[in-house]
Amino acid sequence: MSETDAKAGLTLSSAALRLARGRIEIPGVRPSYAGKVRDVYDLGDQLLIVATDRISAYDSILPTGIPGKGWVLTQLSAFWFRTLAGISEHHLISTSAADFPAPFSDHPELLDGRSMLVWKAKRIEFECVVRGYLAGSGWREYKKAGAVCGIPLQPGLRESEALPVPIFTPATKVDQGHDENVSRAVMAKALGEELTSDLERRSLALYAAAAKHAGRRGLLLADTKFEFGFRGDRLVLIDEILTPDSSRFWDRATYEPGSSQESFDKQYVRDYLDQSGWNHEPPAPPLPPEVVDGTRRRYQLAFSRLTGPELEHG
Repeated sequence: MSETDAKAGLTLSSAALRLARGRIEIPGVRPSYAGKVRDVYDLGDQLLIVATDRISAYDSILPTGIPGKGWVLTQLSAFWFRTLAGISEHHLISTSAADFPAPFSDHPELLDGRSMLVWKAKRIEFECVVRGYLAGSGWREYKKAGAVCGIPLQPGLRESEALPVPIFTPATKVDQGHDENVSRAVMAKALGEELTSDLERRSLALYAAAAKHAGRRGLLLADTKFEFGFRGDRLVLIDEILTPDSSRFWDRATYEPGSSQESFDKQYVRDYLDQSGWNHEPPAPPLPPEVVDGTRRRYQLAFSRLTGPELEHG
């Protein structure tokens, strides 16, 4: 195991194995909210968001986790929050357990690097999705209607093809089940035109900057989602951003439109589950070691490529 892997929280220590197998247990406290992947602790005007190594697919938490995944998600989000701070204020305070209040600061072996201390914000109940390429649910909508979230697109586009310009395609935000793609008009009716325009502008600017950064490192940012909330009257970027769990990153060197692309995310897990014969109803089956390792390597590669030296300049 290299020093880089150790720093990336990917060593298979007893603590890492516990993190991959289940929820993190902090003596004396319980999470205010336990999601599929993350546990959230309410600290008054702050939150502690802990990214475990759990992985979900088709609305089910798999019994097998991906060691180090929570560290990668947290550190990539922190990297992007810092990199894109000039475009939008964000909620991140620290990812270091030394900065956390007690008793969380007493457990750096479980929390350090994989947890975000953030300012609490009132979440906007829409996801701000930006698509630069035709993939996933956008591709499925286009095949049926020639449009994505009510935005008409030219005929004859192929799967994974670059769009003439990136498009803003919001989705409803739900805690259980699937988020639902909606038109911008639906969002504007719920939030008002002024706020919707601000969210659209910020999301497109964040996507453009992130796509440019990724491109210098040989990656294509196919699509991603952002979440925002209010701290008082200030609109801030929240949650995780531009990670393999919330974005599609493709290798530019192997990109070829006309079919689905190999991506640095959990599509590898979905592909295995589809081939396993599982009917997508709980309980989900365990993952074999080779799928765990393959997924782990993809997440680590995404982190290394995005945060490492530039492959190209310009």
